[in-house]
Amino acid sequence: MIYFTADTHFGHANIIKTCSRPFQTVDEMNEALIAAWNSRVCDGDTVYIVGDLFFLCKDVEGILNRLNGEKWLITGNHDAQWMGKVDCSRYFVRIEQYLEMTDGAHRMTLCHYPLLTWNRAKGSYMVHGHIHSNTDADFWPLLKCRENVLNAGVDVNHYQPVTFEELVINNTQFKAAH
Repeated sequence: MIYFTADTHFGHANIIKTCSRPFQTVDEMNEALIAAWNSRVCDGDTVYIVGDLFFLCKDVEGILNRLNGEKWLITGNHDAQWMGKVDCSRYFVRIEQYLEMTDGAHRMTLCHYPLLTWNRAKGSYMVHGHIHSNTDADFWPLLKCRENVLNAGVDVNHYQPVTFEELVINNTQFKAAH
């Protein structure tokens, strides 16, 4: 199975308030995110992490060791801060800034930052993170009307990695509500 996620921000206490996450402490958030991840992802599954896996985290390797699946990291703006402190080759199949891929049924471009155009945009999908559930920025009306631009962030996807089909459903519902 293939899953997508972004913006977990393991270790980032302030993200709870900033994004109105339903957790009291960073430890509670970390444990809930790990449990949600592992309840869906098995060791043979692939998880595309579209940036910002950790921020200000004190136990990066401890968390990485607990997350199931073969992990691909598409780096985000907060990832450089922790990546130099661990041997990333032990935890990730590949690390990219931008990735064009297919799951066999859908062509996708993965980038932490939402793009309004990309290679082969017609007939493919842009999977991004970075914006969490922010609908206040001036770019939101542009993203909202594009059915093929999908936010993989946990704040839009029930704090868990999701399949492509779930990504489409969650984004359609989120865009309709905002």
